[in-house]
Amino acid sequence: MKQKFLVSICLATAVALTNVGCNTTSDTKTDADSTSATNMNMESTSSATESNSLTEAEKKDGYKLLFDGTSSSGWRTYKNKAADSWSVVNGVLYCKGDSTNKSDMRADMMTTGMYENFDLSVDWKISPKGNSGIIYLASEEFDAAYLSGPEYQIVDDINFPTKLEDWQKTGANYAMDPAQAAAPNAVGEWNTSRIVKNQNHVEHWLNGKKIVEYELGSADWKQKKAEGKWKDAAGYGMTKKGHIALQDHGSEAWFKNIKIKEL
Repeated sequence: MKQKFLVSICLATAVALTNVGCNTTSDTKTDADSTSATNMNMESTSSATESNSLTEAEKKDGYKLLFDGTSSSGWRTYKNKAADSWSVVNGVLYCKGDSTNKSDMRADMMTTGMYENFDLSVDWKISPKGNSGIIYLASEEFDAAYLSGPEYQIVDDINFPTKLEDWQKTGANYAMDPAQAAAPNAVGEWNTSRIVKNQNHVEHWLNGKKIVEYELGSADWKQKKAEGKWKDAAGYGMTKKGHIALQDHGSEAWFKNIKIKEL
């Protein structure tokens, strides 16, 4: 009960911060440069309202909003962990950077709902040298969401402080399938990612272009899992239905226009 109470305080604080803004600091894990929240994550209230909405065509097609732009309704931290890294700031779900990367007060933010087959769209931007991701089919059986669900990688490909392998770059099915054709916009600019999962078929899209395609559970997939980063993560990719999580990797990251259509 104590932990749930702490989470409630954190989420309530997030809503209260909607019109206040957040402190921005550099990221220890990525050694990110400090970035001004005023320059990178503040939007007008009218723009925020317009951003987090559905067109009539989207409504007819069955899409629904996962983020309303004004509150954290429909979201909570992974395993209800107490965290102070997330807030809702002028229509954006914002993860603050932290120069000390306090792991005891950081957690991924995930949907309360679970999804099996879906077409998901998310607008995002990342800080200089930053790192984040969108994890899907996530389970709370493990210490971290990424140990269960595949991850759509989000990272500053150009300025990240250490050399990135292709499977670590933006748009990749992290540690499994590189996104060779991915062309993210410059750091600080918005990108639109789309993840389509229908039965075992999965697609990653970036700014309107398909960049990754794979089959969950195929012989190729099993080989990559057995020979790569997930060889000792028995639960990775085994969840049939799970949460969608936005990764807190210690970096500043911004998310909006989060919408989903169940297939």
